[in-house]
Amino acid sequence: MELLAPAKVNLGLSVVGRLENGYHELHTLFAALDLGDRLIVEARPAGIGLEVSGAELSSGPDNLVYKAAQAYLEAAGWPGGVWVRLEKRLPLAAGLGGGSSDAAAVLRALSSLYPAPLDLPAIARKLGADVPFFLLGGMAEGRGAGERLRPVEVVEAHLVLVNPGIAVSAAAAYGALRPEEWGGELDVRGILEALRSGHDPPYWNSLEAPVFRLEPAVAELKLHLKSAGLRGVLMSGSGSSVFGLAPDADAALFLARQLQARFPCFWVRAARTVGSQL
Repeated sequence: MELLAPAKVNLGLSVVGRLENGYHELHTLFAALDLGDRLIVEARPAGIGLEVSGAELSSGPDNLVYKAAQAYLEAAGWPGGVWVRLEKRLPLAAGLGGGSSDAAAVLRALSSLYPAPLDLPAIARKLGADVPFFLLGGMAEGRGAGERLRPVEVVEAHLVLVNPGIAVSAAAAYGALRPEEWGGELDVRGILEALRSGHDPPYWNSLEAPVFRLEPAVAELKLHLKSAGLRGVLMSGSGSSVFGLAPDADAALFLARQLQARFPCFWVRAARTVGSQL
């Protein structure tokens, strides 16, 4: 099987408090995109094999793809093995959900190769807070640590994504967050209406302030995207990727080319929102 493990952006991310387990409580709007990593998944008699290209990542048990395969096969009673080839096309530690999406893609593939009456979202939650969203795809309102999901109707939006090659760990971003930088509930309905009408969405990202302190170049990048003519410019997740909205696909591609010429060493892509995986 060949699968796309799509990237995501957070169309707003508000830290609204703390959970009992110590994690920050979030309110966010996830949106899956039409670009991502590529995986080839094949059944084999036994064991787990993983090959990674496009990035310096482990191919052993500490890789989230390997963990996802192991978790599914263990839950299914080891009906067989699997070999996975992962082609990384998304930058690492970029706020685009690449690793979580790869893990969800493996779960989807194994549920087809070795069907079993398993609770896939429960398996996904144990792998990471963003993994359940990638099982679902499309657009979804996320709460808790991001794992409590409410699907919403997908609104087509065209974006330009830019990653400056700065790896930002989520732990560092949350660790630098100050309580006064927490926010309230996002206006999800208002965000969706703004996407439909072409207005600037009423969103924010509570992690921008701490990441901008840690990495001022990300704050500068946001200003560059605004000056390029993109609207609703926002950092995705815990960074360092920044995105902006374009009127249509042609405008997104044009602005992406302009930004790539201006920043030849950056990862720059035009993208659009897409529907659900299942």
